[in-house]
Amino acid sequence: MYDSIIAKSLNIQVRQVANTLKLLSEGATIPFISRYRKEMTGELNEVQIQAIQDQFEKLTEIGKRKESVLKSIDEQGKLTPELRKRINDSWSLNEIEDIYLPFKPKRRTRAEIAKERGLEPLAKILMRQQNGDAESAALPFVKGDVADANEALKGAKDIIAEWVNENEVARDKVRKNFSYEAEIISKVVKGKEAEAEKYRDYFDMHEPLKRCSSHRLLAMRRGETEGFLRVSISPDDEHSIERLNSFFVKGRNAMSDLVSEAVSDSYKRLLKPSIETEFAASSKEKADEEAIRVFAENLRQLLLSPPLGQKRVLAIDPGFRTGCKVVCLDAQGNLLHNETIYPHPPQNERTMAMKKVAKMVEAYNIEAISIGNGTAGRETEQFIQSIQFDRKVQVFVVSESGASIYSASPIAREEFPDYDVTVRGAVSIGRRLMDPLAELVKIDPKSIGVGQYQHDVDQTKLKKALDQTVINSVNLVGVNLNTASKHLLTYISGLGPQLAQNIVDFRAQNGAFTSRKQLKSVPRLGDKAFEQCAGFLRITNAENPLDNTAVHPESYHIVEKMAKDLKCSVDDLIKNKELRQKVTLEHYTTEKIGLPTLRDIMEELEKPGRDHRESIKVFEFDPTIRTIADLKEGMILPGIVTNVTNFGAFVDVGIKENGLVHISEMADRYISNPSEVVTLHQHVEVRVMSVDMERKRVQLSMKNIGN
Repeated sequence: MYDSIIAKSLNIQVRQVANTLKLLSEGATIPFISRYRKEMTGELNEVQIQAIQDQFEKLTEIGKRKESVLKSIDEQGKLTPELRKRINDSWSLNEIEDIYLPFKPKRRTRAEIAKERGLEPLAKILMRQQNGDAESAALPFVKGDVADANEALKGAKDIIAEWVNENEVARDKVRKNFSYEAEIISKVVKGKEAEAEKYRDYFDMHEPLKRCSSHRLLAMRRGETEGFLRVSISPDDEHSIERLNSFFVKGRNAMSDLVSEAVSDSYKRLLKPSIETEFAASSKEKADEEAIRVFAENLRQLLLSPPLGQKRVLAIDPGFRTGCKVVCLDAQGNLLHNETIYPHPPQNERTMAMKKVAKMVEAYNIEAISIGNGTAGRETEQFIQSIQFDRKVQVFVVSESGASIYSASPIAREEFPDYDVTVRGAVSIGRRLMDPLAELVKIDPKSIGVGQYQHDVDQTKLKKALDQTVINSVNLVGVNLNTASKHLLTYISGLGPQLAQNIVDFRAQNGAFTSRKQLKSVPRLGDKAFEQCAGFLRITNAENPLDNTAVHPESYHIVEKMAKDLKCSVDDLIKNKELRQKVTLEHYTTEKIGLPTLRDIMEELEKPGRDHRESIKVFEFDPTIRTIADLKEGMILPGIVTNVTNFGAFVDVGIKENGLVHISEMADRYISNPSEVVTLHQHVEVRVMSVDMERKRVQLSMKNIGN
């Protein structure tokens, strides 16, 4: 039913939409469809499949609204075949509501009262505008509750005002004026200037609504919600009224003047507030979508941050007064040892702390050190760099955003029931270095701190987008079936919390999985769940080498046929590039399996179990920069991108305050989106443009560096 509408909207083929919706209705997940059903979808990616699903849900909601509107009009006995057709043919919610407006049950309005007083025929006489003597026309209606001709004309104008408001053409004209001309206006609430200091930029601001960026709109709306700002959306009122008059006012007489007055009243009292509410909602929805898109992209980049891999790690959660909590982890992330050191003020036990750290590095064969980037993080990094170890130890600073949320969570209590929150937080900092994805899935994405105005946007849409981002990221990388935690397995296509727990329990009772086929023995994991999850679960050193690849078990027979045709084993085919080059893919196409799937299979055979993430790199700040007071205009410094917004990027240069690289200072060419230039946690070089000590703001630039 909706296939052609969605196809036209997304500029893809109807067949692609129909097949995708069929797969989704059968319980297939977005990662599974995009990876293993390319022939059916025409190689649509996750973003396109998500868009199809979103459009389908939106159209379904519109369909339900149409049913409700039709039922309401029908119950009033006013549903004509023409009206039914117009509503059925429309897929614009605004249009459907405009059609419904005259039939919509409403409160007892001024127009309703006037109609009850018998003034509707007078309103019709005025609307014809054929006679200039309005007062004479009104006299026959002076009776009952209508005291005189003026009161009769006033009631008639109220009826006309409601007609104007309910007229589809009139609403469309005003709506177009809002689209082309509307400005968003923000003013500070008198007497709240001091309290509203953080909204200073919006104390007296107006700009075209269509050019207002999402972050500015969300900032204004937050200020409004907090009671500091008054925000309105308005086009040129005179122009809007002129356009309405040109449609409704047909003559030049007293009746025409009364109609003009009614039109003006309708616009100010009914039409404009209604359309303003509509545009306030649609502009907020658009701003939400943009903010959610940026948040989801930042989350994706964070989840796919380079992992250190299975190394023995010493992790430090830094602190001053309470000391630095230190933990030692084995290559699987298990906690081996923990203690607290006090290298910083007020204790200043620097020498003792150095000895303790050196001893731990030696005793637990530590290969890397992970330091949280919060309070005392920079000082702790410099302290660690000053220690002489008995081996080469790489030192990394990692984001600790959300670590405190994790450490107090039920997940952390379940993992470490005998340790306090400080130990759990330090473990999380260490595991984030080893495998950011596996650790960060334990935290509510909203707590990771890579979004803006996250509490101001539609929370249902935000959660849906972030959850899908986590699912897509986990399935892109794939997980080790024998080492993945329950929390990581939960996000695998087709699983969820219960099946993830069943897999962990099965593993504990029966030992490590040696083949993907064993998944079918896991309680409640049926054929559909197996189909959805198997390709994303890896088994190292499996009986079948394909079990450690993204080749789906449903395609094993193809690889086996390739090997048979080449008179070699599957293992030989994986290890020998020359053998793979002899394969002619066209010989293995079938009705269901085409070249897209075959190309994916060959890529997997080339790099079985490959990790899509980049390799991790050590980063060092400028050692001379410790506080904002050390910054001078013109300095060129190394930094790490900590957040990307649609107006620029925030960069950590080694001080408490992150500096802002505005979008206009990111490249020597025009860019419309900061993501064209930077990614989260990217190592960059920046120039200090200005330092505002009072507001603790640092402006940075990435332009012309190195020239």
